[in-house]
Amino acid sequence: MELTGPEKAVLFLLSLDEQVAADVVTELGPDRLRKLRDVASVMRDVPASELERVFGEFVERSSTLTGVPRGGLPALKRIVTRALGGDTSQEIFVDAPPSPLERLSSSDPRQLAAVLEREHPQIVAVLLSQLDPARAVALVNALPEALQATVLSRLARMREVPAGVLEEMAAALTAELPEPGPEGSVSVDGVSLSAGLVRRLGKDACERLLTNLEEEDADLTAEIRRAMYTFEDLKAIDKRAMRELLKAVPADRLVLALKTASEELREHLFSSMSKRAADVLRDDLALLGGVRLADVEAAQQEIVETALRLQAEGVLSLGGNEDALV
Repeated sequence: MELTGPEKAVLFLLSLDEQVAADVVTELGPDRLRKLRDVASVMRDVPASELERVFGEFVERSSTLTGVPRGGLPALKRIVTRALGGDTSQEIFVDAPPSPLERLSSSDPRQLAAVLEREHPQIVAVLLSQLDPARAVALVNALPEALQATVLSRLARMREVPAGVLEEMAAALTAELPEPGPEGSVSVDGVSLSAGLVRRLGKDACERLLTNLEEEDADLTAEIRRAMYTFEDLKAIDKRAMRELLKAVPADRLVLALKTASEELREHLFSSMSKRAADVLRDDLALLGGVRLADVEAAQQEIVETALRLQAEGVLSLGGNEDALV
């Protein structure tokens, strides 16, 4: 009885412990798994001698192959942490060499940009999602201007990145850099990351980048602009400018927006008003009953957008990077 390759694979998998077999399956693509599914659906009894032959062939072939470990140092650290606990793992890995992703994170932005110029914009966006904001800004500034808006667009659309993709990408990119003198998916809030990055850019770079992105995707650009500031950021507005903002905000929307505001922000608003107006607002807040969180957030967003409009008109400043332009 001569088994085909897929039949051998099915026989081999079904003879393993289920957890071990599951680990193997995670390395197979959908097309291969469908092929194994089709084979398994028609396979019947197989002589025990065939199982021995399959294992023997596996041992013989694997002895001549070069193993390529998946996950490298991060994967090993996860295994050790699971087995020995966090404290022991930390002691063991405290002086470990940096992982590929750690090396990329600490590399010179200009050198890294030179490597990334040749890569697909999605790869650049994935890497940006893992960098701290200051280093991400430096990297974006080092990229060609023509690439910046495309990368920002892809970053803003990102929701998660497979951990294995991160590790493989980092290893490949690290190999191209000059030599130096968790499992599952990693959650990524692309819009927030993009907003934080843009907010830290200088005025000219911020305006140029958002203008370029707006030509490509106006809706996404508007989403990034809205995410650049939150309702709590209104604390940075001085009292004179705050009075100008309050003039432009309907009283009922302000009361609703303040429902979940911090005490610090509330007091800043009260102190920007006359005593009589502040007392009225406090009373309105006290009388406000249960409201939907979505309605509160909508009111807060309306006020932030009003503040952004007034900032663009030069009426007020939301603080942060004074060079930033929204």
